Amino acid sequence: MGIALFTLGGTISVSGGADRLSGADLTAAVPGLAELGTTLEVQDVEAVPSANLTVARMLDVVDAASKAISGGATGIVVTQGSDTLEETAFVVDQVWPHAQPFVLTGAMRNPSLAGADGPANLLAAARVAYSPAARDLGALVVFNDEIHAARWVRKTHSTSTATFASPNAGPIGHVVEGQVRILTRPARQDGVPGRAEPADLDATRVALYTVTLDDDGLLLEGLADTHQGLVVAAYGGGHVPSALAPVLGALAERIPVVLTSRTGAGSILRTTYRSVGSETDLLGRGLIDGGFLDPYKARVLLRLLLATGEGTDEITAAFAQHH
Repeated sequence: MGIALFTLGGTISVSGGADRLSGADLTAAVPGLAELGTTLEVQDVEAVPSANLTVARMLDVVDAASKAISGGATGIVVTQGSDTLEETAFVVDQVWPHAQPFVLTGAMRNPSLAGADGPANLLAAARVAYSPAARDLGALVVFNDEIHAARWVRKTHSTSTATFASPNAGPIGHVVEGQVRILTRPARQDGVPGRAEPADLDATRVALYTVTLDDDGLLLEGLADTHQGLVVAAYGGGHVPSALAPVLGALAERIPVVLTSRTGAGSILRTTYRSVGSETDLLGRGLIDGGFLDPYKARVLLRLLLATGEGTDEITAAFAQHH
C-alpha cells in the first residue's frame, strides 16, 4: 500500500489568501517523491489551523492510521500546522500501538513565500515513514531534516524554520543525502491504556497554571470544583512562592496535581531544596513529579489518563516513566 498521508491543514497547505492545497497538491509540489520507491495514499481529513485541533480529533486520526496499517501501509505521515504539533505528536505517541513509524510534519513558510520549507519537510517525513530504521520509535516529528521523538520535541521559535528542537535530548536522527540516519533509539514507553472517548474527554478538564513573580494564587481558588486535574508550571526545578504551597497541597488532596518546570528544559528536582514551596515540600504535600515532561505534554498525559479512568497510583506510575 505504501505510505498513508493524512492532511490536517496548517501553513504547509496555505497557498496564499484563503486557498488551501489538497494532499494531492502537496505531493505534486515535492520533487523526489517519485524516486522514494513507494506510493503515498492521500487522505484529506480537514483543513484547519492547528489551534482548532483537539485531542478527540487526533485520536480519530490515529484510528484511521491504524486501519491503514492493517491494510498494509508501511508508515504514516500527518501534515498539520506547527502551533500545536508538539502536543498532537505526544497524543499520538501515547496511543500508537504499532511498530510502523507515525511521522508528523508541517511548515513555517507557506508555499507562496520564497524558501517555503513544506516540500522538503514532507519529503523528509515520507523518507522516515518508509524507513525500516524508524520502526519501533513511536510518534516522530520531522522538520528541517531532523528527526525528533514526540516525548521531547518543542516548538522553540515563532517563525524560524528550525523551530523544532528537543532541549533535553537533541534530535534522535537526521535525514542526510536522502538517507534516514537514526543516532539513538529511546526505549518505547507504556502508553495510555484504553481509548479515551469524546464524552470522557469533554468531561475531563485539566488546568495548566504557570507560577509567576509575586503570585497570589487567586486563580487557583475553587479549581477542584471545576477541574479534574491540574498541572503546575513552577519556577526552576519545581518551586513556588511559599504562600502557594498549602494551596497546592490542599488541591492535591482532591485532584491529581502534577509538578513541572516552566523553564522548557530539565527535570523537576526531588531532594535539593527543603524550604516551604520547594520541590521537596511540594512532593511531600502529594504533588506528582512530572520529571522531564514540559507543562504542555504533562497536561496532555494527565487528561488522557483521567479520561480513561486511571487512578492516582496509575497516574503516578505513568509520570514516573519520564523521570
